[in-house]
Amino acid sequence: MRTLSIALRNLARNRRRSLTTLFAMIVGAITILIFGGYSRDITYGLQTGYVLRGGHLQVQRKDYFLYGSGNPAAYGIAGYAHVIDAISKDPVLAPMVAVVTPTINLGGIAGNFGAGVSRTVIGSGVVAADRNRMRQWNDYRLPLKLAPFSLLGTAEDAAVIGNGVARVLELCQPLAVPNCPKHVKPATAQGADAPRDISELAALESRPAKASGEARIELLAANVHGAPNVASLRVVKAEKQGFKELDDMFVGMHFVQAQRLLYGNERPEATAVVVQLVHTSQIPAARARLAELLATELKGDPLEVQDFEVLNPFYGQAIGMFAAIFGFMAVLIGAIVLFTVGNTMSTAVMERTAEIGTLRAMGLRRSGIRWLFVCEGLLLGVIGAVLGVAASLGVAWLINHAGLTWLPPGQTDLVPLTVRVWGEMRLMLGTGAGLALVAVISAWWPARRAARMLIVDALRHV
Repeated sequence: MRTLSIALRNLARNRRRSLTTLFAMIVGAITILIFGGYSRDITYGLQTGYVLRGGHLQVQRKDYFLYGSGNPAAYGIAGYAHVIDAISKDPVLAPMVAVVTPTINLGGIAGNFGAGVSRTVIGSGVVAADRNRMRQWNDYRLPLKLAPFSLLGTAEDAAVIGNGVARVLELCQPLAVPNCPKHVKPATAQGADAPRDISELAALESRPAKASGEARIELLAANVHGAPNVASLRVVKAEKQGFKELDDMFVGMHFVQAQRLLYGNERPEATAVVVQLVHTSQIPAARARLAELLATELKGDPLEVQDFEVLNPFYGQAIGMFAAIFGFMAVLIGAIVLFTVGNTMSTAVMERTAEIGTLRAMGLRRSGIRWLFVCEGLLLGVIGAVLGVAASLGVAWLINHAGLTWLPPGQTDLVPLTVRVWGEMRLMLGTGAGLALVAVISAWWPARRAARMLIVDALRHV
């Protein structure tokens, strides 16, 4: 304690130099923590978006992830109801599971033949009530304002499409899609009725005739036998899907409608069972328990478990990119602090050479001299880290309450620009400890040089 007290008084002797060094450390801490909080907020935002749509885990038929997109009917789960029941009633999984629901993903062609237009789409068959519950997940308390799922309470032939699909299929007017300019087509591209074979297939659906002003599409897909099948769908709403690629291809429908389209009169199946957990941190435990169930109670089906990171490779790529940038910035700031504190301590050693000789002549050992200067560097590091963390919390609060927005890469909607520093204890403690460690390391070499001085040379230094 006595050495720390002396080190503190030595720092106070030259306030200007000490304050300059502390200012550099505070700016460094603010830079690291603000960018770290920004990247952490992006991580949580991306994760929440994927979890809201596809859950944390998905139980799929083996190799569906690799080959199922080309032939989803061949990779269906026949006993999906048994899988859901086993997960819901399992004493280990039940407390961790928020929602467990079946889903069907398929590819097809959606057409508005009255306008003479069509496009390839990705169809998704969901249980509307379950998806509405999934939309309520917000483990990280992000500023989300999600409306209830649009398919909730609609008829079996209802569908929701992306704004991009509505634009291409020229359904902007009946669906009241904003910012959708009217498209003027060449005269030769004007459509009429649906082709005869498509109309005959759609007639088998026994749907009511299209009402005036109603938005309706025909969705063509291959059934389990490879034959074409058509569903006539009434579009109830067009919604932004967050990502442009998905927005231009998404068609959401009721689960039973997707089953009818994909399997016809055959036994209906599901392409995946989606599991949304209460907390993301429960993924390892939930996955381990699911592996046990697949090896025991559910061993009759060739199933496997995929998490949201595997199903969405962009997530891992984005996180890796921000981690690399954060690491580069941390090293750069650390180097600046290293040279700043080192320069401060070297100057102090030069100015106090005579003092060092006097202390050595009074009997202070070399280790005592070395420890004295190391303590000064440690105090600089600790004080700078504490003030830097406190200043970062203030800057983060100002940013979070400034109402700023930004457009993340690949997305179509502006999101609030927020910085998550408060509550991120590992980030704050890691930054503070890192700065203190760098300050100690930078003080070590000047302290070693001071300890190695000869007493006679130090005393005659003017």
